[in-house]
Amino acid sequence: MSATGRPWAGMPSAPDPMGRSCARRACSGGTAAGLVSAAAALSLLLPLPAFAAGRDTARAEPVELPVMPAVLEDGDPCTGSSSRMVRAEPAYQRTLNLQQAWRFSRGGGVEVAVVDTGVATGTARLAGRVTPVSGTDDCVGHGSFLAGIVAAAPATATRFSGVAPDARILAVRGTDQRGTATASTLAAGIRAAADAGAQVILVGPALARKSSELTGAVEHAAARDALVVAAASPPLRRGEEPGTARDYWPAAQRGVLSVVGTAQDGSLPDGTAVPKDADLSAPGSGVIGVGPRGNGYFIGSGSPLAAAFVAGAAALVRDRYPELSADATAERLTRTAYPADVPRMDVYAALSSAAAGREPVAEPPLVPARIPSDEPTENAVRRGTLLAGAGAVTAGAVAWAGLVVRLRRRRRHGTTD
Repeated sequence: MSATGRPWAGMPSAPDPMGRSCARRACSGGTAAGLVSAAAALSLLLPLPAFAAGRDTARAEPVELPVMPAVLEDGDPCTGSSSRMVRAEPAYQRTLNLQQAWRFSRGGGVEVAVVDTGVATGTARLAGRVTPVSGTDDCVGHGSFLAGIVAAAPATATRFSGVAPDARILAVRGTDQRGTATASTLAAGIRAAADAGAQVILVGPALARKSSELTGAVEHAAARDALVVAAASPPLRRGEEPGTARDYWPAAQRGVLSVVGTAQDGSLPDGTAVPKDADLSAPGSGVIGVGPRGNGYFIGSGSPLAAAFVAGAAALVRDRYPELSADATAERLTRTAYPADVPRMDVYAALSSAAAGREPVAEPPLVPARIPSDEPTENAVRRGTLLAGAGAVTAGAVAWAGLVVRLRRRRRHGTTD
């Protein structure tokens, strides 16, 4: 259990001292979490924590970033461009140790399909590496944001980068124009991605109901040796409550690599539904990325973003070890992760370990992801600030509810619930 707060147990969000609700975003100084309309994202710039680089970092001023929505609510316009820039390297990116990982692989030659709201062909830092498969634009911007996490190229003006900067992106729409997904739209997207030759298929949306149509699409991808990486739970819609822990699809399907996004202290970000199970955890709170238009940056939270980090790592592994199957790639990522109830992805270990088991190396002082017991709480929300320039990320988050995680990796080996 975190020393900064008690487990969240489905109670209403606690207000901050100024009387504002923290249900949809962190309070004073915190990161945005959950769904914020595109209009609000562009007009209400939350006091987020990325620091502009300068010669005197002690005098650097914080850069306020607009929030990237996952779904557009009724009346919301398409997500526009951001004029905000971030110079410093996000602290979670240093934690991932990408500079060292790139000594082994940069994902060249691997195609990662992003099945989400689409990927704009003009997305910054992806020039010449986006191939449209279905849907040639991205009104919401969320799919472009995910694609940037996977494969955005480094730039001299900023130290932000995607996980696999040489990978190619296959743009696949798995939602309608507003970002709402159904079993039919996701199934069609997964099939299209597999047929287009994707070696890794990132699925951003997560559905509350199992579907034979969706199951068949995942099996279709597996038959073509495509690794499906999916968000363990969806962001909450406006006014929606987290509820109890449950399965979401296709993440809960056997053979899918399920990923949950966490804050740096291991808790679930505010504005995120509670998953019952997950194979891996990865950064999912206060994540910086590019949008569908312009060269500026946005910020977001949720398990789809964490799944994008893992999809990028899978591209690195498939580039370095082309002989590995999709299942073997997933196995390598899970077996080399930091041990915890929900193992924490370790990109460098996945590329550098001699075998598919984690070598006995000294562990950095990271707090593992966890699912605490279902207890009442007086503090439902913790505030946080992402300090990219200062070298720390602390995002406002809510601890998970539900039972101790049953690792879905067991289902990959043939054990089912």
